[in-house]
Amino acid sequence: MEGQAISTLCTPALVVDLDKVKKNAQRMIERCQKMGVQLRPHMKTHKTLECADIMTGGSRRCIVVSTLAEACFYADHGFDDILYAYCLPFDKVERCALLSERLDLFQVLLDHPDALQQLKKRPLKDGRLWHVWLKIDCGNGRAGVLHSEPEALRLAQDIAGTEGVELTGVYAHCGNTYNCRGVEQIQAVAQETTTLTLQFMEKLKVFGIICKSSIGSTPSCSHPVKDMEQLSEVHPGNYVFYDTQQSVIGSCSLGDVAVRVLTRVIGHCPHRNQLLIDCGWAGISLDGAGKLPTGYAVIEGHPNLKLLSMTQEHGRVEPISGPLDYSKYPLGSMFTLIPYHSCASAVMHSIYYVHSEGRLQGKWTPTRGW
Repeated sequence: MEGQAISTLCTPALVVDLDKVKKNAQRMIERCQKMGVQLRPHMKTHKTLECADIMTGGSRRCIVVSTLAEACFYADHGFDDILYAYCLPFDKVERCALLSERLDLFQVLLDHPDALQQLKKRPLKDGRLWHVWLKIDCGNGRAGVLHSEPEALRLAQDIAGTEGVELTGVYAHCGNTYNCRGVEQIQAVAQETTTLTLQFMEKLKVFGIICKSSIGSTPSCSHPVKDMEQLSEVHPGNYVFYDTQQSVIGSCSLGDVAVRVLTRVIGHCPHRNQLLIDCGWAGISLDGAGKLPTGYAVIEGHPNLKLLSMTQEHGRVEPISGPLDYSKYPLGSMFTLIPYHSCASAVMHSIYYVHSEGRLQGKWTPTRGW
């Protein structure tokens, strides 16, 4: 397989441009070094060992994951200093405890007093401490205790004052940057999240509590503001692949996107002025809900074609305007789809085919599950 053209692959197939992955990863490493901030890359986009090695510069240290399956996968392969950045699920406390007792540094995240009580019920062996990050909401509107609520400070104090527990840091996700269009809007949200996080850290100092601070999202870390230099860490993840969504937001250009889904034409439907392809939502996901002018993805090299809709294993392609010239798209011909959301597309595939300049270099196998 190695050295063969990606056009020889059976479809649908997810292909990863190794050169772009390395370029994207190195750019983020250098950006964080320039800011003087620790990069803790998120693994959720790719979930592979090979890409994690690239993102950590080979250190296999200081990563963030979104599932316990990812945490165990990386721990089993020599990674350490792992942050499980998902509000502590009570059914997984014991598994978290075992990782905390096994690794040099395993960290959990919480946003509710009941989660702290769960940790108190399961003290770690050999005098080890639970390393806890407090999740705050600075406007994203997902998980986290609202930064401005008195409960946030009380919870931070309770964590810091609990025997067997250490308040390691304060964590905010500025996912609201995904609503932005352009650098100015991205940086406005990044500035607000950074400011609110740093203000919260100052409130903690009044109570004698000093810990780390971390914010992150690919848009904010692709266009950081100067005040982010005052943070301890940042935790972006999607940047290593990027996607069409990120190009629309303004995080990157389409040329930076490192992933594609290959698909082939399997049907002509002249009565509907459509083509059928062998990639449905099981190969690229429905994420994005067809928001793009080109539907659910960008069909590379064919700006007048639109991925209109998908069922599980079929995609319907039609022209944005005019009739299709079916002679240009014979059965078996290949399209290259640039996904709307690479995280959602990658999770649909059990193998990623890695290439350099269109020639296969090998396969990456992601972990799966929760």
